[in-house]
Amino acid sequence: MKALVIHAPKDLRLEAYTAAEGPDLKPGEVRLRIAAGGVCGSDLHYYYHGGFGTVRLREPMVLGHEVSGHVSEIGAGVTGLAVGDLVAVLPSRPCGSCGYCHEGLPNHCENMRFYGSAMPFPHIQGAFREELIVTAAQCAVANGLTPGEAALAEPLAVTLHAVRRAGPLLGKRVLVTGCGPIGLLAIASARLAGAAEIVATDLSDFTLEMARRMGAEVTINTGSDAGSLARYGAGKGHFHALFECTGVAPALLPALDTMRPRGVVVQLGLGGDIPLPVTKIAAKELDLRGSFRFHEEFANGVLAMRQGRLDLRPLITHEFALEEAEQAFLTASDRSRAIKAQIRFS
Repeated sequence: MKALVIHAPKDLRLEAYTAAEGPDLKPGEVRLRIAAGGVCGSDLHYYYHGGFGTVRLREPMVLGHEVSGHVSEIGAGVTGLAVGDLVAVLPSRPCGSCGYCHEGLPNHCENMRFYGSAMPFPHIQGAFREELIVTAAQCAVANGLTPGEAALAEPLAVTLHAVRRAGPLLGKRVLVTGCGPIGLLAIASARLAGAAEIVATDLSDFTLEMARRMGAEVTINTGSDAGSLARYGAGKGHFHALFECTGVAPALLPALDTMRPRGVVVQLGLGGDIPLPVTKIAAKELDLRGSFRFHEEFANGVLAMRQGRLDLRPLITHEFALEEAEQAFLTASDRSRAIKAQIRFS
């Protein structure tokens, strides 16, 4: 089969690949023909920089973790799946044996295996390949969706988990800073959770228009109209919850001024360390909460899409054939015209 393998920065190759898992299915496993895969921010870091932070490529690695596929073969003991089913693939594979897994925190598994990760060595090979063997537990049936919609289940799960971290949002006022794919999905997830008002900020009119399509009532370009956000700071603040999706100080710090006392700040963006105004946080009694990965939210997100409670199709702005994969990476990094660029495998 063919796979998309990163060898070094800007050295992405579509090449023959033999999976280490072997050709035969074990009990509980399923063989998939990969149908679609979305280019994620971490994929772009590997493509442009060979890694991020202290994580660096030390050997060639198959990229990709936002994928969907069709079931082509079912192993012994598998129930609830049929050949031909479209499934969204859960890319995180917690060990189930460490202390955090036993505490019900599988997203913090000490032995997590996540597709397309150079954190451990040997690296964990990714899912941008024509065929993939997975466990049945990794498959969320997505019949009725397009392969592209099903491939959005992973980033959607990230924001559904963030909404759970924020607590009840029914009737609450929400601010979302940063309208890349995660920010836009945070808007959709907050709307699904019953938020009464959603305001979104970004520096791009293109992404802000998409924010309105995802459910934001008000959008603010903080590059050209920063004063429109500042007015939400009157009367000790306006918003009950903030989903910070940029990871940069110029977005987070002004947003804190708009938070009501005892508001909840959920940090999703990972742009580096930010000096925090601790006095302000203490005086407003703000809750600062991190949000990292997901688990049970994955299947719940697929179900919400199948039931028509979420329509994420507008986020898929570009699709490319497998042979055009590098163009998909280049397009995905252009925030002036792309939200989610996906690769068609079949």
